[in-house]
Amino acid sequence: MINSRQKGARGERAFSHKINDLLGLETRRSQQYSGANGDADVVGVPGIHCEVKVVERLNIYDAVDQSKRDARENELPCVFHKKNRKEWLVTMPLDEWIKLYNAYRHK
Repeated sequence: MINSRQKGARGERAFSHKINDLLGLETRRSQQYSGANGDADVVGVPGIHCEVKVVERLNIYDAVDQSKRDARENELPCVFHKKNRKEWLVTMPLDEWIKLYNAYRHK
């Protein structure tokens, strides 16, 4: 049985590779470089605080609170999450999503 730290690291790497493939960005796991608390799990997506969770049961409100608490100024707090054999989902506060939508709409 894989421990939760290894599973989390594997999920963060998988998410980073997925974002790199889909958006052409050069993201990476932050913990493998700094290990500092408050960093996003995956860095390299401008303006987005990427909190990554790969678990079968997730308290999404706790995860969103963590993302909001850790997001830097001018970063949108987002939780990217998935279960085994399921697609990636993203959850964020509605007011933050409105900012994202308005930025897209006014391009």
